[in-house]
Amino acid sequence: MKARGKFYMTKNMGTIDRLIRIALAVIIVILLLNSSVAGTFALILGVFAIVFLGTSAIGWCPLYKPMNINTRKSKQKQDS
Repeated sequence: MKARGKFYMTKNMGTIDRLIRIALAVIIVILLLNSSVAGTFALILGVFAIVFLGTSAIGWCPLYKPMNINTRKSKQKQDS
């Protein structure tokens, strides 16, 4: 949504989507702490974990916007 040249982030992630991302981030952190992965792959997984936690925290995924994906229920849409 644009208004007067500003871009507003409309929440587009549902609760289940957010919980799955948090669970994946926790699994990645556990793998990193156990040294199960190393090197460049560990760095890439770490970035994914940060992105998953960030998008879960704000409830908005930038990749969903151009693809018109919205995992929020209609009742949740009214709350924003």
